[in-house]
Amino acid sequence: MGSLVILLPIALVFFGLVIFLFWWSVGNEQFEDLDREGQRILFDDETQPNKPKPKKKLKRDTHHDA
Repeated sequence: MGSLVILLPIALVFFGLVIFLFWWSVGNEQFEDLDREGQRILFDDETQPNKPKPKKKLKRDTHHDA
């Protein structure tokens, strides 16, 4: 019974946070265009960014005199 005194307020805070975040996302039109992201992954971009050139590796002398 003592654990309910701690767990119940924590659960209510999380529930309130979830409701607030859902209300915020609906108010900011986060769910307006659900199809675009599903279709965007199917098609390649027309322009591809240039890949950076690899750096030249320096040759190091691995021979050491003892």
